[in-house]
Amino acid sequence: MSSTAGQVISCKAAVAWEAGKPLVIEEVEVAPPQAMEVRLKILFTSLCHTDVYFWEAKGQTPMFPRIFGHEAGGIVESVGEGVTDLEPGDHVLPVFTGECKECRHCKSEESNMCDLLRINTDRGVMLNDGKSRFSVRGQPIYHFVGTSTFSEYTVVHAGCVAKINPAAPLDIVCVLSCGISTGLGATLNVAKPEKGSSVAIFGLGAVGLAAAEGARIAGALRIIGVDLNSNRFEEAKKFGVTEFVNPKDYDKPVQEVIAEMTDGGVDRSVECTGSINAMISAFECVHDGWGVAVLVGVPNRDDSFKTHPINFLNEKTLKGTFFGNYKPRSDLPSVVEKELELEKFITHEVPFSEINKAFEYMLSGAGLRCLIRMDA
Repeated sequence: MSSTAGQVISCKAAVAWEAGKPLVIEEVEVAPPQAMEVRLKILFTSLCHTDVYFWEAKGQTPMFPRIFGHEAGGIVESVGEGVTDLEPGDHVLPVFTGECKECRHCKSEESNMCDLLRINTDRGVMLNDGKSRFSVRGQPIYHFVGTSTFSEYTVVHAGCVAKINPAAPLDIVCVLSCGISTGLGATLNVAKPEKGSSVAIFGLGAVGLAAAEGARIAGALRIIGVDLNSNRFEEAKKFGVTEFVNPKDYDKPVQEVIAEMTDGGVDRSVECTGSINAMISAFECVHDGWGVAVLVGVPNRDDSFKTHPINFLNEKTLKGTFFGNYKPRSDLPSVVEKELELEKFITHEVPFSEINKAFEYMLSGAGLRCLIRMDA
């Protein structure tokens, strides 16, 4: 057992006290893990669009003060009662969604949406007792999606922790905790393009480029990147994108442009923007008879998807995916073992003390993922 097991740990964490305001490095107290919980020492973390979205708190009920962060790699410091498959020293990836292995979803080979540990952005506390494990000067600090990795130590439900090969470099594989796995799995597990096929990727951010990487791995012959920012095309070539379409360059719907480019439509498409218009275009641009479109981006709550029913009658298929259809505990360890070129996604690096620079990079659209070193 760790020498700190069962004790409160004092450490540094980046606390968001107000929506949209810079994070403040604070001395926080992290309580020991309770039943079915583990306390992790975070070594590396990175910033995702989901962190920024809830930090800005636009169109949501604010929940502050809060510790954000959910893409990370670390080591188990101690475990709570009932945890049998993890022990101190294990190398792990905390994940924003979990796998209890007991519910119908977890037992199904077709789903990864655990009834108990599915992502919940509104909870802010631990499932066990409805309380936070973080505090600053006696004030409780809310958790974020059950991970809160912008802290040197964090407490996570054991079902939201993937144990990985200790030889895997945590400073690289940590990006698999969220967006990269989502995009990669959307293509490989859901769209499933055949070798020599054509694939359209809508949105060339980190998730979209991971989807393109999946198409490249699958052997797609044509990978068409669709984005409103033409400056992204050069970067996209590194991930296998062969052609680029900017909808702003045409006076017709982009789905018509793609259909003309591909003799009736692409074999597969993956939408990674959250724009309802992009979702409709991604569906309508696939070929009739066998085309499959996969939706990854999260739309606004009031959006509605409108397309003519004839598209379905013409045997176009529309699918959605959550975390690339990967089960966190069962599948992520094998994803880590794949020969993936994850270094391409890490375009910036900052010490923990300069974590706000990561937000600046994200908000300015500079780069893909910013690695945050907790020990620097």
